[in-house]
Amino acid sequence: MRKHWFKAAATLAALLSATALSQAQTLRVTVAEYSSKTGPYFEKAATEFEAANPGVDVQIEVVPWDVLLQKLTTDISGGANADLSIIGTRWLIDFVDQGIAAPLDEYMTDEFKARFFPVFLEPSVLEGKTYGLPIAASARAMYYNKDLFEQAGVETVPDTWEELAEAAKKISALGDDIAGFGMQGKEIETDVYFYYAFWAYGGDLVEEDGTSGLDTEAGYQAAALYKSLIDEGATQPGVTSYNREDVQNLFKQGKVGMMITAPFLSSQIKEEAPDLNYGVAAIPAGPGGERGTYGVTDSIIMFENSENKELAWSFLDMIFTTEWRKEFTSGEGFLPVNKEVAAMPEFAENEDLKEFTALLPEARFAPVIPGWEEIAEITSNAVQTIYLGDAEPKEALDAAAEEINGILGQ
Repeated sequence: MRKHWFKAAATLAALLSATALSQAQTLRVTVAEYSSKTGPYFEKAATEFEAANPGVDVQIEVVPWDVLLQKLTTDISGGANADLSIIGTRWLIDFVDQGIAAPLDEYMTDEFKARFFPVFLEPSVLEGKTYGLPIAASARAMYYNKDLFEQAGVETVPDTWEELAEAAKKISALGDDIAGFGMQGKEIETDVYFYYAFWAYGGDLVEEDGTSGLDTEAGYQAAALYKSLIDEGATQPGVTSYNREDVQNLFKQGKVGMMITAPFLSSQIKEEAPDLNYGVAAIPAGPGGERGTYGVTDSIIMFENSENKELAWSFLDMIFTTEWRKEFTSGEGFLPVNKEVAAMPEFAENEDLKEFTALLPEARFAPVIPGWEEIAEITSNAVQTIYLGDAEPKEALDAAAEEINGILGQ
């Protein structure tokens, strides 16, 4: 009898174990790599979520930004995508049109929505439905090296592009290894670097009639301005060989007088170049006083084909609580998307972040239109040919606008 009891108990234990294994859930999260801190942050979040949810295995896959879209495309086409993924919000319309992203509204309470600044949540809302949450938010401003300004006799921070050009020439004259204005000429956001002057001259990426705005006076003037900066030695040599990180590294080394980039450079400077004497200011204005900064959000989405939607939402709910948002925002150097985080002294009293926040009313976001990534690439290619001297501004921008109009259906 005793032997039979032990045998029955062992059988029951085995059945319970098998049942537990069959009920174990795996949550997969694809993460864009912002810095060396991104992976450890999400692994820490995964560990805490697993501890609070026994039987759950959270798998984090960190992917470099420059291959993220291609990886997602491949995974989606093969039905091998994760449950959640970070994406560029500008990709969202294509994901929604193809039925890839799941709406999140059924999970979102009014209290949850109230955590966010509307300006950062709205880019992920399409046709009244919320398809993503703002995992990262940023704007762009101009960094300047105070010591180089003093050495070159530049007494005030340029407020216009004309003033920037004059200041850049003076700073470049300090030496062959010094560039007055650091210009980006390849890879991600090469088109955006062009837009700063384009917007200042009154340009719109998409005109009211639905056509490209590149083949306008604003486009021609912005391109001519940048080309003149290159030709007059006011930038670093070989602009088209420098991506954003390359120019940022020059700035951290004290070799660039001015450059335009995101808040995360401040965090890098504090860690890598703490003695650098720098400031942050508004992007210069055009002749009519117009100026624009690039507003950016990246979203984390839930895939429509996920079989773990409730679990996925629980993970999202956790990482969008105040403490988790504080850790991510502080570590990566982004603007706070969470109201409570923004009110914390380390953010509210941060002088650099104040400059970026002040520019938000003038922020321009990438148009929410199908094919935007292709349009951005066409624009980048066009300005590269101008910077290299292979085409005149009007020639290059007219050709780019014609190609873009085909995508826009014009």
